[in-house]
Amino acid sequence: MTKIIVAGNGTDVGKTIVSAILTTLLKGDYWKPVQSGCPDSEKIAAWIERERIHSAVYTFQEPLSPHHAARLENRSIQLDAIVPPQTVRPLIIESVGGVLVPLTNTHTTLDLFQSWMCKWVVVSRQYLGSINHTLLTLEMLKQRHISIAGVIFNGEPNPDSEAAILEISQLPMLARLYPEKEFDKKTIQRYARLWKPLKSVLQMAGKPSGIPIPKCRVHPIP
Repeated sequence: MTKIIVAGNGTDVGKTIVSAILTTLLKGDYWKPVQSGCPDSEKIAAWIERERIHSAVYTFQEPLSPHHAARLENRSIQLDAIVPPQTVRPLIIESVGGVLVPLTNTHTTLDLFQSWMCKWVVVSRQYLGSINHTLLTLEMLKQRHISIAGVIFNGEPNPDSEAAILEISQLPMLARLYPEKEFDKKTIQRYARLWKPLKSVLQMAGKPSGIPIPKCRVHPIP
């Protein structure tokens, strides 16, 4: 089963929209394992068929980092309970915020996701500071020996910023998401047609990465 993780250079950078486009393009399934605040699975249900959407393992009410939202509800996240669902179709997995969002006081989303055999796509939204945030994200993934297919830019073209990101990271630009008045099912389908060349690129993105979850990535507070 092909598994693709859609990560981003931060929160609200377009991961859900890109995930919907890739799910449509690859005729796959969508899954966001942990959700805080307004569930993205509800939003994406307007764009793809509900039967292709897998339920989150953990859902929290407050739009906070999962470890904080869980504490407010007197709950705790068990990493071994978060397992990718089985499907015969490609599985598009939407990450939670940036790659180092804490799930617990000792583990981040990357600690969990790196243990799955996945290819990664990084969404980079343009804003002041986005070069630094994008390069930090890509560098962290490289340090964990993650297989990165490339970068999808979200926003109007910014040649200087994008050239720096691609040259320094030595990764390809996969596609661009332009500002739209509204994202609906027709818009998602239009982008899926425009991004058709990505289908073969993602299938050739290299050997997926999969390394064990570290016992403790963050030193616990005494």
